[in-house]
Amino acid sequence: MASAALIVVCSRAAAHSDGLLRFFGDHANLADIDTWGSALTHHPHVHCIVPGGGVSPDGERWIPCRPNFFLPVRVLSRLFRRLMLERLVAAHSDGLLRFFGDHANLADIDAFRAFLKPLHRSDWVVYAKRPFAGPDQVLSYLARYTHRVAIANSRLVAFQARRVTFKWKDYRREGQDRYGLMTLDGDEFIRRFLLHVLPDGFHRIRHYGLFANGARADNIARARRLLDALAPAPPPTEPDAPIAPKPCPCCGGRLILIEAFERPRTPQRRAASPLWCDTS
Repeated sequence: MASAALIVVCSRAAAHSDGLLRFFGDHANLADIDTWGSALTHHPHVHCIVPGGGVSPDGERWIPCRPNFFLPVRVLSRLFRRLMLERLVAAHSDGLLRFFGDHANLADIDAFRAFLKPLHRSDWVVYAKRPFAGPDQVLSYLARYTHRVAIANSRLVAFQARRVTFKWKDYRREGQDRYGLMTLDGDEFIRRFLLHVLPDGFHRIRHYGLFANGARADNIARARRLLDALAPAPPPTEPDAPIAPKPCPCCGGRLILIEAFERPRTPQRRAASPLWCDTS
């Protein structure tokens, strides 16, 4: 992924405003791709969670970034633009891209390069900042999106006359004016929703560097050791769920246990009425 390559290049040699070159060494990156905006339109974007530093090349120390500064945003945006466009051309050359309808002509590599040419001169947006409320708040925010698609049930308001009304947010406005209701024909609502259903086998969340699956546990333990950070307490164990009683062998309904006794003892409680079982 281009965003992972971006963090690798920039974190290993980041030019800072004081003219010094700081090497972060091994980095870590958790990337989550979302494809929707509040109005369910096609708005692909990637959220990346990156620690403010990395492990030195010799693995013996943690090298932090400067306080309140991670990497130069202008460098990030331009490098991401180059890496992303290079990978699109490479994917086209490898036959990994398919074009249909009005875009069928882009199957020709020269036409595809001409289509991408204006993007080399456009400003690409990379937004990097330290979270106001700390990493826990960021992880909680992203966790709400990782296992759902496009819209939560709480945003659905009404379905009347084959039209769907839902809550949406216009990020171009400020204050309460940004919140409103949008009503779409049912077909258009379904079309927008299906834009964001990913194909089978596509991983929305990917881990790179120190977070890569192969050695994640060892890398995190090493980072904690270098940072003198305590390992988190294990989560409390939940009590075992009670075993559901077996169904009644006569009617298949819920079996109510009145008394348990061992042979050859007789039950102490007597049923108020004779027990009846239909064996037909």
